Amino acid sequence: MQSDFPADGKRDRSRPTLAHFPHRLGDVVRYRDMDVQGHVNNALYSTYFESGRVALLRAPDLSTGVLHGTFALVRAEIEFMRELRWPDEITIGSGIAEFGNRSFVMQQAIFHGEDCAATARMVLVLMDEQTRRPIPLPPDLIARLSPYKLQTQ
Repeated sequence: MQSDFPADGKRDRSRPTLAHFPHRLGDVVRYRDMDVQGHVNNALYSTYFESGRVALLRAPDLSTGVLHGTFALVRAEIEFMRELRWPDEITIGSGIAEFGNRSFVMQQAIFHGEDCAATARMVLVLMDEQTRRPIPLPPDLIARLSPYKLQTQ
């Protein structure tokens, strides 16, 4: 999948499909997620995306842990495309868009059925737990995350 967020800032308005995302997590919209406008409050989309990211990064078979390292979210961009309402069932799709020296970009989308409700571009940095400074991504981490690269169609 081409990045929805190219460096020049001009977005590709085509909506991704669930097939683009190698990692998927099912969830439900809770009644408490609603706001006075009768739809899911925008802040909750960040929580849904967080659930998808954590589920990918903490998957027992993936083992993305780095000794004395931790991931920190340093940039988050969300584009809202449609409303969600209780009692919707949703799927959070996640995939790795690109690797840098000390960070990687995860692209995500929230789907209600086949409808894309929102997309996100999240930049995560690997940080030393003691110094709190960015550290290089180990080659073995990149190798473990590579199967989760976004799918092209």
